[in-house]
Amino acid sequence: METVSAYFGAERAESIVFIVAALFALAGSAWCLFVLKQPFFSGLAISFSTIAVLQLIVGVTIYQRSPHDTARVLQMIQSEPDRLQSEEVTRMQVVMRNFKIYLGVELALFILSLLVLTMMNPGSLILGAALGLAIQAAFTAVLDLIAMLRGGAYLNWLLLQS
Repeated sequence: METVSAYFGAERAESIVFIVAALFALAGSAWCLFVLKQPFFSGLAISFSTIAVLQLIVGVTIYQRSPHDTARVLQMIQSEPDRLQSEEVTRMQVVMRNFKIYLGVELALFILSLLVLTMMNPGSLILGAALGLAIQAAFTAVLDLIAMLRGGAYLNWLLLQS
């Protein structure tokens, strides 16, 4: 029971990191667009704000969902432990597969942005967008890797319960 609460509590805590990072990225984007007003910073703002909106959606969704997930799994353990294997283990296996996809996309975006960084003129809009994408892809990949490790440990715990 403690493992379930710890897993979803950590998931919720990480969602706050996503939310705070997204809010900082959006504020930084506004500053770049309205104060700095140069092509490089406009490109940076485009990448920061685009990814920040996704981070905000994911963060808020997980933050709202985690308490319900905790209650659902704890109820399942207490009243219908057989459902743990058929529902929660299956759900977590899908989550783990999705993390592999997310990390692959984030790595591809990071590499692509690094390639663009080596080819663009200094101060250009594209250079700013590539730098913003590299920063956001790396940051998101680190958080997703942490979540993937945590999810793997939780999945292993679930498998031991069956």
